[in-house]
Amino acid sequence: MEIKDAIQKAKENNQFAFNVLLDTYWNDVYGFLLKRTENENDAEDITIQTFSKAFDKINSFNEDYKFKTWLITISKNIHIDFLRKKKKLVSHETSRDHDAHVRSIIDASPSIEDKIITEQNLAKLLRDIKKLKPHYQEVINLRYFQEYSYDEISTELNEPMNNIKVKLLRAKKLLAAIIQKRKS
Repeated sequence: MEIKDAIQKAKENNQFAFNVLLDTYWNDVYGFLLKRTENENDAEDITIQTFSKAFDKINSFNEDYKFKTWLITISKNIHIDFLRKKKKLVSHETSRDHDAHVRSIIDASPSIEDKIITEQNLAKLLRDIKKLKPHYQEVINLRYFQEYSYDEISTELNEPMNNIKVKLLRAKKLLAAIIQKRKS
């Protein structure tokens, strides 16, 4: 499939086209971010966010430009936001008075009320997860409840790792929509 065809089909929400684009450009975006972040986990997280944002906004892609350039631009912006958040967090942590920080962590053990709230929230989350299609439930279970790596999930399900990443990304988006709908 040609890239222009894949982009057009992706604009029509064709799953195979999304996979073609992901497979074609994953290494370029990941490699670019790995050089910038010098951290494999951060590079992978930002790469996933890049494709997520790109696929969400695929209809705004102007075909006068190269798709790879568009992806790299998105990844650059996400990386800049990541650095800002990280810098803000560090400056916030270091600006606190040490004594106030010590007082705030005197008793970190959860109270009985905290445990009940956590159990209730977990029960709601599990009910929401059950509303997803079985293949989405499975990847969420493997990743977040059994704490499998992407590679382990790929092996377990006998699917390419990029497919696993896309499935997990879609599952999280669908789950977020379900939770948002429940709250409103």
